Amino acid sequence: MKTTLSLKPAEVQKDWVLIDAAGAVLGRLAVLVATRLRGKHKAQFTPHVDCGDHVIVVNAAKVRLTGKKADQSVFYYHTGYPGGIKGRTLRQRLEGRRGEQVVMKAVERMITRGPLQRAQMRHLHVYAGAEHPHAGQTPRPLDLAALNPKNTRG
Repeated sequence: MKTTLSLKPAEVQKDWVLIDAAGAVLGRLAVLVATRLRGKHKAQFTPHVDCGDHVIVVNAAKVRLTGKKADQSVFYYHTGYPGGIKGRTLRQRLEGRRGEQVVMKAVERMITRGPLQRAQMRHLHVYAGAEHPHAGQTPRPLDLAALNPKNTRG
């Protein structure tokens, strides 16, 4: 009789993965990062346990968008005051002072909401530039272009 293995939180092995987002397509990058954060790439994946890896994304401000999304995709927010609705395009958000937020939001929206999502998002480390403070964890690099040529542009 076969039984299904259910991983316990104490048995989880977390690795560190480094992804260079320079030239990567935003949606494809977000899918790969979300899969790594959830742990769905592992054979012992358990849906209700945080069994994913730590993911470091560098050069997040250099991510690419296909088509006309950079200028046509507008994200709206409200200031809290009457008539205070404002909007910014993806290009404005990427070129702003917190360009890495675009990648963080894209990944966050691909993970199921709830307490488990918040725990998994704590293992995502996104940096706009090429430097990161996690060299002590010896992250192993993940080449997006080797997985699929469509993952990168330009």
